[in-house]
Amino acid sequence: MENFVINGGHELFGEVNISGAKNAAVAIIPAAILAGDAVRIENIPQISDVQLIIEILGSMGAEIKLINRDTIEINTANLSYQSVPYELTSHFRASYYLIGAMLGRFKKASVAMPGGCNFGVRPIDLHIKGFEMLGADVDIVDGMVSAKADKLVGASVYMDQVSVGATINVMLAAVLARGLTVIENAAKEPHIVDLANFLNSMGADVRGAGTDVIKIRGVEKMHGCTYSIIPDQIEAGTYMVAAAACGGDVLIKNVIPKHLESISAKLEEAGAEIIEYDDAVRVTRFKPLTKCNVKTMPHPGFPTDMQPQMAVLLAIANGTSILSESVWDNRFQYVGQLLRMGANIQVDGKTAVIEGVDRLTGVKVKATDLRAGAAMIIAGLVADGTTTVENINYIDRGYEDVVAKFSSLGADIERVEIREEKTAQNAG
Repeated sequence: MENFVINGGHELFGEVNISGAKNAAVAIIPAAILAGDAVRIENIPQISDVQLIIEILGSMGAEIKLINRDTIEINTANLSYQSVPYELTSHFRASYYLIGAMLGRFKKASVAMPGGCNFGVRPIDLHIKGFEMLGADVDIVDGMVSAKADKLVGASVYMDQVSVGATINVMLAAVLARGLTVIENAAKEPHIVDLANFLNSMGADVRGAGTDVIKIRGVEKMHGCTYSIIPDQIEAGTYMVAAAACGGDVLIKNVIPKHLESISAKLEEAGAEIIEYDDAVRVTRFKPLTKCNVKTMPHPGFPTDMQPQMAVLLAIANGTSILSESVWDNRFQYVGQLLRMGANIQVDGKTAVIEGVDRLTGVKVKATDLRAGAAMIIAGLVADGTTTVENINYIDRGYEDVVAKFSSLGADIERVEIREEKTAQNAG
């Protein structure tokens, strides 16, 4: 078992390079199934979710070749259809993209219900509705989602609510369907645009990604390509919030500043200064933080995946802030950990009232999910004394080289191996 041990109270200075986007990678890698050919993918983040999806494709017969640290070649020419068991899907929810990709190529799919972070029910009813509109029969039996179709035919698919996962899955299933598919009320996140660009690089005809109407004209066959994944919006936002919370001067490189506008706006409101460059943003903060209200929204609103990190900043800002969650239920599970550090937060349903305190105090805390884990790191960085973060496997799912990156900015953080001691009874 490993923990992060953080000695807080240091301002952050320097530069940090952002890795490829987790949320794009876990959709683009399964999409390689549709090519039936060799696909080279660059700017792959070195995180456990990506390693898992690559392992799954390898177990299905894909040839995986590591070109360099962040580039892989996936050849799915000889990939064979097979069901994907729970043992392979239990640790991350993006495994459900295998359903859309396999349904698109093989006209059938059988994938165990996904796992991942536990902060609310993650229904896939919109995914199923989309598959059924394209002509598939879908059943869930003993935790396995099975979909099959004699043929897939383009259709009009209206999303009852904005869903990133369902939008992506319908895109994957539709690119090889006959005719035109129109997804209305589609999600508009940057990684959906990235997936559309990747699919088009393989010969698909996807238009409108980034708007709320996506049109997909089915093609008969797709082919290999070389493609580079966009930078990770949420990793960049995490380092931006850390720089603002700790104070200092940090240049965050390899980013798309437009993807960060909602985060930049709130950090400026809270007292940080943001300077945008072509592919970087600089965050400086040398004056006290002030309150601000934040409500998470689908893109281009403030990302739900940045909510826990922002809560830490607001916990040490002057005044009372209101943090509202409009995307996920139970996303405030981490608040109990911050309360142990001295934060003053009251949660009522999907709203948290945060009264800023002078300081947080280092204690032992747990990562309750991926982004809450990032928040615990930031909390440890701003706290007085030593903070130990447990359950860091959640953090490894979405952050590459987090210790090295924060250390390069002057943070005192290390990964420590914890050996479970034998009890006296066992030892005797």
